[in-house]
Amino acid sequence: MRIAVTGASGLIGSALVRSLLADGHQVHRLVRREPTAPREVRWDPMRRYVDIKGLAGCEAVVHLAGAGVADRRWTEAYKKEIRDSRVLGTEAVADAVAKLDPPPKVLVSGSAIGIYGDTGDRVVDESAPPGRGFLAEVCQEWERAAAVTAAAGVRTVLARTGLVVARGGGAWGKLFPLFRAGLGGRLGSGRQYWSFIALHDEIAALRFLIDNPGLSGPVNLTAPEPVTNREVTAAMGRVLHRPTLAAVPAPALRIALGEFASDVLGSQRVVPRRLLDAGFAFEHPEIEQSIRAALAD
Repeated sequence: MRIAVTGASGLIGSALVRSLLADGHQVHRLVRREPTAPREVRWDPMRRYVDIKGLAGCEAVVHLAGAGVADRRWTEAYKKEIRDSRVLGTEAVADAVAKLDPPPKVLVSGSAIGIYGDTGDRVVDESAPPGRGFLAEVCQEWERAAAVTAAAGVRTVLARTGLVVARGGGAWGKLFPLFRAGLGGRLGSGRQYWSFIALHDEIAALRFLIDNPGLSGPVNLTAPEPVTNREVTAAMGRVLHRPTLAAVPAPALRIALGEFASDVLGSQRVVPRRLLDAGFAFEHPEIEQSIRAALAD
């Protein structure tokens, strides 16, 4: 297949591109600079611009670009960057996809389980309503921006990703060095649920969404059994053979992280109902398996 990918240099995007190329697919990377290599396509998400000619003939578009939620402290300026990078970028991609003739078969547009807000101990699947808070509101706008492709008749999948277990970036990329140094421990009470997914399963799930014509709309990309932060801490300690006695109390997290601490301390017990119903099989469904797989990558 000929597949276009935004966010191709990010944690998930780069792994997806490697997987697609390894299987002989042709990948067109969207870049924010002038193209310097074959199959690079110029785009400017802040200006809602995509070089449509570069997408001609693509059978699928995977849109993963967006500023990292945990990369910086949430100032008002950075919150705007988080929102704009997702909403304006998705508007640009969706508008371009809707204008293509012939159109691609599918747009897989990134989203996140942050849309559900704090679910506490309650198990939620794709049928759950949106929650409250900054990330929940951003995710709703993010997903609405992709609606134009569905209206144009293109199968549109909203990939609601959980916490990706990987060494190379994201939240877990920050955890591994701490735990290796013996400084890892629970965050707050440790009772909050973390809905995780191994990087390998994330890539396999994205490819499943591309290939499966029966899936559209929101799909949760999380392992089948969410675990608590306390369980994550214990698993990290076992795998890395390090003590996990340290604990970061909630007030200290709020001082260190500001508004983002509410999401770190919040609980999301999300399950991938639609993936499982469609027959997707997880290779690393358990947290310890996912951590070991991340270390083996």
